Amino acid sequence: MKTKIRILCLIFFCQLSFGQNGNRKSLHGQFVNESALVDNGYVFNLNSKTRTFISDQGFFDILAKAKDTLLVSSVSFKSKKIVIQDNDFSKPLFIVNLEAQTTLLKEVIVKRKAEIKPITGNSQGIVDLQFFDDVKSSPVNRTMPSDGSIENGMDFVRIFKMVSKVFKNDSAKKADLNSNVDFSDVVSKGIDNYFFTNTLKLKKEEIGLFLDYCENDPKSKSLLKQEDEFLLIDFLITKNEEFKRITTFEK
Repeated sequence: MKTKIRILCLIFFCQLSFGQNGNRKSLHGQFVNESALVDNGYVFNLNSKTRTFISDQGFFDILAKAKDTLLVSSVSFKSKKIVIQDNDFSKPLFIVNLEAQTTLLKEVIVKRKAEIKPITGNSQGIVDLQFFDDVKSSPVNRTMPSDGSIENGMDFVRIFKMVSKVFKNDSAKKADLNSNVDFSDVVSKGIDNYFFTNTLKLKKEEIGLFLDYCENDPKSKSLLKQEDEFLLIDFLITKNEEFKRITTFEK
């Protein structure tokens, strides 16, 4: 009985795959960049939920039709969405330019080493100068200080500033979720990578593609408010199950 159920499930998935790709044609293309060779990543058809890998020369082949949206994901290049047109199939080779990922380094300022100049002139005058608050000449009253302070006591002002800074940073992170920017940017900044790599079991190179896949769902735009954080987490977990089924089925 179990064997029959497995066979029926296999036939169902095959029919579903053929039904999705029945009206689609093979699109042969290449990704290029002026300064670097595109030799990694993959192409994802958001409409048919199929994907293909990019060869070591940037070539790819995928089933698509007009108005299908292709999503390109690569570690060294920025993700890009492409809407296929009818005339793209008439080209011998569909060429797509990708923009390289750039990492900006903070400016490093190197200061000159301070020079120590020797004392010149009458050094005895410096020796004879009177210095105040010397330990021996001005002993400290540890029992009752004159200024009312407590020696080696806690600096409550400093502690208050530190605690305020922690709450301020926490509020700033939550405020990012309310920014009027795209879904992928808000989620990648507001949620730690630990959630994606350990909870969702995603590879680092899959995080960008997964967020773009979630952004394609209209519901994603309504979950960027601060009070909807738990709903956003539940949404990401649900979309991750769909994403895993698609990517696993296509391997």
